[in-house]
Amino acid sequence: MAKVKNWQIKREMEYRYEQNRPKRQWAIVFDLNKCIACQTCTLACKTTWTSGKGQEYMFWNNVETKPWGGFPLGWDVHVLEKMGSQEWEKNKSLAGKTIFEAAEGSDEIAVHFAPEDEDWMYPNIGEDDASGNVPSGCAYALPHDNWFFYLPRTCAHCTYPACLAACPRKAIYKREEDGIVVIDQSRCKGYQECVRACPYKKSMYNPYTRISEKCIGCYPAVEQGKQPMCVQNCIGKIRIMGFISTPENAREDNPIDYLVHKKKLALPLYSQLGLEPNIYYVPPIHVDTKYLTQMFGPNVGDAIENYKKIRDDAVAQGLFTLMGCTDKIIHKFKVDKQLVTAFDESGSEILTVPTSEPFIERKSYDKYIDTTRNNTP
Repeated sequence: MAKVKNWQIKREMEYRYEQNRPKRQWAIVFDLNKCIACQTCTLACKTTWTSGKGQEYMFWNNVETKPWGGFPLGWDVHVLEKMGSQEWEKNKSLAGKTIFEAAEGSDEIAVHFAPEDEDWMYPNIGEDDASGNVPSGCAYALPHDNWFFYLPRTCAHCTYPACLAACPRKAIYKREEDGIVVIDQSRCKGYQECVRACPYKKSMYNPYTRISEKCIGCYPAVEQGKQPMCVQNCIGKIRIMGFISTPENAREDNPIDYLVHKKKLALPLYSQLGLEPNIYYVPPIHVDTKYLTQMFGPNVGDAIENYKKIRDDAVAQGLFTLMGCTDKIIHKFKVDKQLVTAFDESGSEILTVPTSEPFIERKSYDKYIDTTRNNTP
């Protein structure tokens, strides 16, 4: 095992290969306060990439309801139970072991569990459920107030992928140009080690072709300067895809850097696993923070407070307004006089929109058509 630097857990950790970051790293930020679980992203991905034989059960993008939902069943709980202590130090570095370190002395590269076929059968289990009213054996008891939230998930195209580390065929690799993790299907022999090792369960086995498949980050679109299909089709405008820098190289005008590093609004999912995932979430402000801390780490309270102050921050407000306004990748943005402008990689303007939308309230009685309306704002 090599020693690599993981900025999300603020320390070095063990990994199978030496550190080798790509030239730039694909990343997506999700605002969970705006997700309505319409599943448009799921269907956009499904119809684009997984409509073939053996892919019937595959959802490279899915939206699950937390705390009771999960696809496959219990994907996170199973791994967290095997990891042991996941405490954080006062300086917010991880005190416990990552999935690679917790597997020390075993024959496995990473602590893992292998889902049964039945675990993949319920992509919408627990949907809109705030009380755990699901079939016996399909959920874990978790006492809490009546809240729930939606969690969209894709492959996180991790900096230290467990699927890549576990593959005995070296069929999985990170693209140097964008950091997207892909499977060379000509080398894959369907051993399913990647399926077992990935804690997010985003590597999936195709029983028809007898090889593994996974989200490819829509790299054909990315190569043309466009965002992935799940981002382009998001009705709630909760997503933005771009390229993230390491903290020391973060740029104020890079949308992803701004949300993750500068404003500290977006956090990785289960960073204690040690994969340095490149999917980031703005946590929901109405959910119990103890539960959110387990999911998003010790900075979740600060992220929520920062989010509540967006109305007084024209730059942050403008960036959130940009989300969902273009299918092109935004490499740079600028806010000036209540207008926010997005730029592509060459520095050319993509579009300009207001930092906030006007709120117009009309009177209930309309004298021009002599009628009265309800719900007038």
